Amino acid sequence: MSKITIAIDGFSSTGKSTVAKQIAKHLGYVYVDSGAMYRAVTYYAMQNGLIGDNDFNKEALIYQLPKINISFKFNESLGFAEVYLNDENIEKQIRTLEVSNFVSQVATVSEVREQLVKQQQKMGQDKGVVMDGRDIGTVVFPNAELKIFMTASAETRAKRRYNELIERDDDVAYKDVLKNVQNRDYIDSNREDSPLIKADDAIEIDNSDLSLDEQFEKVLQLVRMTLEDKE
Repeated sequence: MSKITIAIDGFSSTGKSTVAKQIAKHLGYVYVDSGAMYRAVTYYAMQNGLIGDNDFNKEALIYQLPKINISFKFNESLGFAEVYLNDENIEKQIRTLEVSNFVSQVATVSEVREQLVKQQQKMGQDKGVVMDGRDIGTVVFPNAELKIFMTASAETRAKRRYNELIERDDDVAYKDVLKNVQNRDYIDSNREDSPLIKADDAIEIDNSDLSLDEQFEKVLQLVRMTLEDKE
């Protein structure tokens, strides 16, 4: 059976990564969390004093980009690939609200996007890949056979993210999570370089009222239809 490229875009906390992992596992495809790559660069910037509440040294980050090596290593016990920054597992560190507060700013830097897009395109050159992010169907894989655009209300997404963080014992308030979601939506949609937009040929899915199983089945049906069209 021929393989395809599946691009899943959408706003933050719409469940893109969850369904992308499920579909990749079901098909035996490679899963790439492009958002984690931007989080890794953000974490690097934070750890090296390049970004903070009132300061962002873009020039220094651009200069240090060659020092940033991001990779994914599959964890059999977890069932998915974890993110490594310069051979250090940072999967947990990059999922904090603090990193979320800065990641959209880092993602606006053209040089960062250019470097990561090249890496992402290389990962998907043999097809058989499921990648989620903000510009996968518009920039990274404009010729992807299946493009999906996930959406849900800001309040729904903030509640999901809040519950996720609480389950990890993070000390957060819902209002702060909602503010973060709204701020990221604005920055992602209004940046000059590769803004978050729905590709003309993408299929939109509003999962505000869908369970994880319902979402998976809906996407899997689209995958099956696309594969049938390829035969």
